[in-house]
Amino acid sequence: MLESFQLRAWVKLGPKYQLKEMIQSILAQVSPQVDKTLLEEIDGRSLDDYLYQSLKGNRYLIVLDDVWNKSVWDDMKRLFPDNNNTSLVLVTTRLQRLAHPINSHKIRFLSKEESWDLLREKVFGQESCPRLLEEAGKKIAERCEGLPLTIVTVGNLLSNVNKTPENWNKVAEYQNSLLDDAYEQVTNVLFPSYNYLDQCSKACFLYMGSFPQNYEISCSELIKLWSADILFDQNVNRPEVLIMIEDLVYNSLLIPGPKSSTIGIKTWSLHTSFWHLCKREAWKNKFFHVINSYADGLSECIKGQRRLCIHNNILFGIKDVYNSMASISTRRSLICTSPPHQYPVPICFSLKLLRILNVLTIRFYEFPMEVMKLIQLRYLALTFYGNFPCSISKFLWNLQYLIVCRHMDIKSFGAPSYLPMEIWNMKELKHLQIMGSNLPDPCSDTLLPNLITLLDVGPHSCTKGVFGGIPNLEKLGIRIELVPNASESFGCFDHISLLENLKSLKCVIVNPIFGPEVVAPPPLWIFPSRLEKLSLSGFGYPWDDMRMIASLPNLKVLKLRCYAFRGPNWQIEENGFPKLKFLLIEDTDMVQWTMRRRGSIPEFLFVYLKSCYKLEKIHLIANYLTTIELVDCNPLAVACAQQMKDEGFVMSVNVHSSLDDQKLGSKG
Repeated sequence: MLESFQLRAWVKLGPKYQLKEMIQSILAQVSPQVDKTLLEEIDGRSLDDYLYQSLKGNRYLIVLDDVWNKSVWDDMKRLFPDNNNTSLVLVTTRLQRLAHPINSHKIRFLSKEESWDLLREKVFGQESCPRLLEEAGKKIAERCEGLPLTIVTVGNLLSNVNKTPENWNKVAEYQNSLLDDAYEQVTNVLFPSYNYLDQCSKACFLYMGSFPQNYEISCSELIKLWSADILFDQNVNRPEVLIMIEDLVYNSLLIPGPKSSTIGIKTWSLHTSFWHLCKREAWKNKFFHVINSYADGLSECIKGQRRLCIHNNILFGIKDVYNSMASISTRRSLICTSPPHQYPVPICFSLKLLRILNVLTIRFYEFPMEVMKLIQLRYLALTFYGNFPCSISKFLWNLQYLIVCRHMDIKSFGAPSYLPMEIWNMKELKHLQIMGSNLPDPCSDTLLPNLITLLDVGPHSCTKGVFGGIPNLEKLGIRIELVPNASESFGCFDHISLLENLKSLKCVIVNPIFGPEVVAPPPLWIFPSRLEKLSLSGFGYPWDDMRMIASLPNLKVLKLRCYAFRGPNWQIEENGFPKLKFLLIEDTDMVQWTMRRRGSIPEFLFVYLKSCYKLEKIHLIANYLTTIELVDCNPLAVACAQQMKDEGFVMSVNVHSSLDDQKLGSKG
């Protein structure tokens, strides 16, 4: 293939390129007989003409590698003659926004098999790999997570190691430093991607290294942390932050989650190579320090670090680490991201300048009163069972984000639990997520004007007084736990029309009971017309009632889980769902699903069907759909989806099992 090109040149550019040096490099490769001194003496227009004439009449292949500026092509395209002989100029870039919208190809990560083939070729060349090394070799290749740069770097280092099963197993199990050495080399190549960012984007990007390796990070969670840590101007709105996140994705710094392309970036992760870069630069710039072991927590390691991230909660029980943390008063963040800890452990509450305390993975039996000393807190997330102290508003008046989880193994079917009335004095609150508690009715004319998000509250929070006190709420999550022999009616939607700015509503019946003895669910007609996202679970509505939801003019995302609707047939009526982009149906007894009229559903709809074991027929006579994804579904439904693709109604059909989702870290 390459031999068919008479002239070939490969030029590496980088963020700071010099046009003259680039042209000289190309000429040195396509005209090696030319004296280098002569090329250095030629300047300006003469050099341009020399390159043009050297390429004219020849079939050439020019590779401009690692382009960072659009101006490169603007400067160079006039120098490449159109010889009408299939000459090629190939441009590579790590910045997606520079790629041509049509004549471009995004390079994917290699599969496990492809990764092993590349690693084996790099280490052994044309020779075969000994069988005793294959198992460890495949594991090493998998550790590289499909990135060719990492695979080649690891291969070069492996070539210099004695090729014995013992040595290769140590590499595969992280029992020596070879992989760390490889990542250090790789991060030097990736560093310009980080260094190219503005200061705000750098800080936000580094923050993601505080989470464990291969951790799938929630977009909404990280934005809250960024905001609480004042990484950007507080006047910046959410759409602007999302644009910044998209830029990080387009710059190939982040890996979007499985469904990010359909309803915006919901989750993302870092490739391990970039994760190592984050940790290195964060520690070097005293942005944060990750404590994974006892040695990581020594005072000399954490000296001057303003943020500490704990990946091993048991460290809080080590006295020296505890004292090292307490000895420095400049700590701003303390974040624990390890698996949940079974028993309470000591927490360092003497860090009086903390803005962020995230200890959700640590279990408290009751609210730790020492938290009241942290008057600078803007973000508090913890797990405990018990009541909030009434003094919370007196001491934590700066709090903007309050997140509380309850012990899942403790159930109470007594009188509903309420937050103290003083919660209404916390005027800075933007996000309130309290599992198992309710907001009490406020005193007259009392408002939480900044509250945008209210999650995991019970139906007793959905009163006229409460909704009237949170007029700017945009996101509401209601959690209903039915008690045995329930006889009271749902009241969670009766006053929802008061929330004029509501855009997202999630309502879940945790333990649904279906039968004639259960009271009827609330009417659907009261859903606010402004809704863009609606998620229902466990209500058991008949499919005929879907007409009310289908008429919502701004609905973009609809998620129906755990028999939110019941019955064998669902037919989408005319002109329904005018703006729907994403539809999820999970756990349903539906047998037949019909969409009959063109125009009833907009273009580019993504349909996600999961655990629809009874679904046998999907009949589509509607607009063009982008994707139908089926997970653990009836083979008859899969066959219908494939047929719709063959008939041109669907661009792609993805079929897999929930085990695949678990391997990918998908959260559904």
